[in-house]
Amino acid sequence: MFSKILIANRGEIACRVIRTARKLGVHTVAVYSDADARSLHVEMADEAVHIGPSPVGESYLRGDRIVAAALATDAEAIHPGYGFLSENPDFVDQVTAAGLTFIGPSAASIRAMGLKDAAKRLMEKAGVPVVPGYHGEAQEIVLLASKAREIGYPVLIKARAGGGGKGMRRVEHPDDFSEALSSARREAKAAFGDDRVLVEKYVDKPRHIEVQVFGDNFGNAVHLYERDCSAQRRHQKVIEETPAPGMTPALRKAMTEAAVKAAKAINYSGAGTIEFIVDASQGLKADRFWFMEMNTRLQVEHPVTEMVTGTDLVEWQLRVASGEKLPKTQSEIALCGHAFEARIYAEDAAKGFLPATGTLHHLKFPGVAPEGAAMRIETGVRAGDAISPYYDPMIAKLVVHSGDRQAALEALRTALAQIEIAGSTVNAAFLAALAADPDFAAGDVDTGLIGRHQEMLTAVAPPTGEVISAAALAASGAGALPSSDDPWSSLAGYAHFHGVARRMRLKFGDEAILAKVSMRPDGRFQVALDAPYDSTNSHDLRAVPRLARWPGHITVFEGAVAYTFTVPDPLARSDEAAAASGSLRAPMPGLVKLVRVAKGDAVIKGQILLILEAMKMEHTIAAPHDGVIAEIAGEGSQVTDGAVLVGFIEDQNASTAATGR
Repeated sequence: MFSKILIANRGEIACRVIRTARKLGVHTVAVYSDADARSLHVEMADEAVHIGPSPVGESYLRGDRIVAAALATDAEAIHPGYGFLSENPDFVDQVTAAGLTFIGPSAASIRAMGLKDAAKRLMEKAGVPVVPGYHGEAQEIVLLASKAREIGYPVLIKARAGGGGKGMRRVEHPDDFSEALSSARREAKAAFGDDRVLVEKYVDKPRHIEVQVFGDNFGNAVHLYERDCSAQRRHQKVIEETPAPGMTPALRKAMTEAAVKAAKAINYSGAGTIEFIVDASQGLKADRFWFMEMNTRLQVEHPVTEMVTGTDLVEWQLRVASGEKLPKTQSEIALCGHAFEARIYAEDAAKGFLPATGTLHHLKFPGVAPEGAAMRIETGVRAGDAISPYYDPMIAKLVVHSGDRQAALEALRTALAQIEIAGSTVNAAFLAALAADPDFAAGDVDTGLIGRHQEMLTAVAPPTGEVISAAALAASGAGALPSSDDPWSSLAGYAHFHGVARRMRLKFGDEAILAKVSMRPDGRFQVALDAPYDSTNSHDLRAVPRLARWPGHITVFEGAVAYTFTVPDPLARSDEAAAASGSLRAPMPGLVKLVRVAKGDAVIKGQILLILEAMKMEHTIAAPHDGVIAEIAGEGSQVTDGAVLVGFIEDQNASTAATGR
């Protein structure tokens, strides 16, 4: 076993590797960028080395700096985690050339599976079924469009490099192929540095089922059963589970045998995942699955496999990389119970899952597992940490395990309802809605489920009068048990003939709320809300809902939903009158990738104005109404959150003059 390893990653996965290494007595070295100088993985590691500025291209993707850090700290091996350089064969070559061990597969194995088109040709030779499609080298648009017509619409355009849904577009009609291809290529180039694509038949009711495989350097390879990752939004996984609902013995046998065959075809060593697409239109059948791609690394969702098999896959990685044989044979790996993993992201589900930033002023996860279940929280952040625009906005992974799917699902719902996060918009309410969706609960899941139900899953009921009253009570300073440093609470018991009242102003979104807080003779607080609520609610201090106070805000938690209210500073000068009107602002920091219109152009509602790239994903900015462009951000410009992207001419005469009408 190694005595010291370097972890070439950050956040949740770096913390995950450190925990196992510590259990095995292996010392760890963390690397960090400017943005991560005070991060949790840096604090947990035995040593830490600064490798550059915040952008990934200047830090976590600098293989030379990472190798230099390993040599400088006398580390013997490098664990890549997932993402970043984990599937970069050139980095593996750098590591081995420096006399270090790469904790993962060989560069040859990664190259064999790194490009989807080449991997599929290899799998065809190995006798593994592949999706019908075009996997060739030629990339001319005329040829690709012709192949799409041959395959038959709908088709799926996929970047041949990378994953995570980037560079992937579903195309329903030939007229849309050219635009979808251009968009997929731009996104693939930005994410992977490779804009080549393949074109495949789009399966009508696709299930994404993958098999965890593991190999060693002695020719052994095993599987650790399947995971169902069909619950996806924008081709990115949301909730994963194992075993796959509705899995039949015949399909499991065929799929796991194909997965092991695929691993052995490239002499695979380490943790890997063989991803299959399954046609579930007529149920799960052994002849209706096809190889999609192989991830030559540890997967984000690996904890569910660990829960049902009683294994530590990171420990297996370290043991195999240090020269040991696989810890278990196939017959020794049993499947027990059911597990779910929910990915908690800083994102706004109601706005198309736009990534969010912010400081995690309040962060509280369930303290104990729901009754009859086991639970894990995998995270790389603490209260007070910032969600940076430079990296993936994952906050944590919530993992639950119980005896069967129904019990595990109930445990997931219970745990999600106990999460409290304030300071950034998060997807906890969306996850809870998905876990309660009737189709999901019944196991009738395919990759289009979230898209079909998105409006319902992302809808959040407006705050009730009780929730608003709780926020007003907290904003008044009386929403907590009396304390010596709370002057309002210290006056709570005094009144001369009537209760002391305090007027409060709140904002929920753009809506102003007025409330009057007073104390009743029985010691409870009474909150009266002005119209349109026109209701009175009384609160006993012992029954105040879960809430968090943070600078200028109150967040009230009702189940998995977080309602955040702004508490205006009465002494602060409002700048609303000075705010620009008739303009579109950036929903997040990003790069203006493509501009479709110019100053003076007349546009119609829904017309695409520009493409904003943020966190390696493209976001389309469209006109909210008819109008004339007064100003527009320059192509290639970097913009901050809230910056004006597009301004419209509001004066009708000016509009007429600009258009000549």
